[in-house]
Amino acid sequence: MPPQDPDPENDRPRAADPADSLKEEAASQELTADVSAESQESVQDFLGEAAQQNEAANAELSSGESNPSPGPASQSDTASEPYIAFVHVYKSFGSLDVLNDVNFFVMPGETLCILGRSGVGKSVSLQILMGFLRADKGEIRVAGENICGFREDQLQAIRRKVTMVFQNGALFDSITIGENVAFPLRERGDLAEDQIQQVSKGLLEMVGVAGMDDLLPSDLSTGMKRSVAIARALASQPEAILYDEPTTMVDPLMGHLLGDLISKLKKQLHLTSIVVTHDMRFARKLADRVVFLHQGEARFFGTMEEMDASDDPVIREFLSLDELVLPV
Repeated sequence: MPPQDPDPENDRPRAADPADSLKEEAASQELTADVSAESQESVQDFLGEAAQQNEAANAELSSGESNPSPGPASQSDTASEPYIAFVHVYKSFGSLDVLNDVNFFVMPGETLCILGRSGVGKSVSLQILMGFLRADKGEIRVAGENICGFREDQLQAIRRKVTMVFQNGALFDSITIGENVAFPLRERGDLAEDQIQQVSKGLLEMVGVAGMDDLLPSDLSTGMKRSVAIARALASQPEAILYDEPTTMVDPLMGHLLGDLISKLKKQLHLTSIVVTHDMRFARKLADRVVFLHQGEARFFGTMEEMDASDDPVIREFLSLDELVLPV
């Protein structure tokens, strides 16, 4: 999408809408409702700072001030540059084509769910986004930059904007969960120790693992590890979070709680999210758009309503099998 001509009228600062401020305050209170009184103010200030940073980053992409490149054809109806875009991306392992001319995008502050059967490249897509794997061909844009060909130090800068919640949590096994969450706070170098303790404690309370600060990751269930991983991700104040199968091997109640948490984080912190999932109910709850991967191709990209209306036989089969596995 070509850069938009600057509009002086649009560049003028707009007065804050009191209604929007009230909505954000209500969302903040809902998100931190379970945080103890001693940590609540610190956590709300920390999340408020993250929300302002993300809103400013999203607004910059929406203004057309970055340098967009051509993306998927269905992007042409949008008024701003995507936060993340795959443009004609290919990835193979030997003779196995995992991604074959894949196109999709995620707009700032939106949630994309990547769907598909096992082994179709869902998790590989996330690893390419994080720079853990390299695409063979194509363009991958993150926050207005084409990251293909980036050096490791450049990728580190991207990882400060975009973080990932792995299936296994990827927590540091040898330190407590409280120290796991405090780790990115200490890396900042601008917080006093009492602030670090209050924020890390409050984030753990917010994600539903209150009072477990001194436990080791091995003491926690799979679902709790995922919650701690989300708290640690939030401690780095990212602009985007990638979730790799967050509901796999967790009980339905924990899956419901994780879905609620991801939804609230999106609304309050203006987070851009990609969720890899096999859980259609989870996807319906979260997704602004979905991409369906099949045999290395993006077989479908659009809204959930558009996917439900698709007459593609592969998609119809996927949806009908899901109805059999997950009866109402």
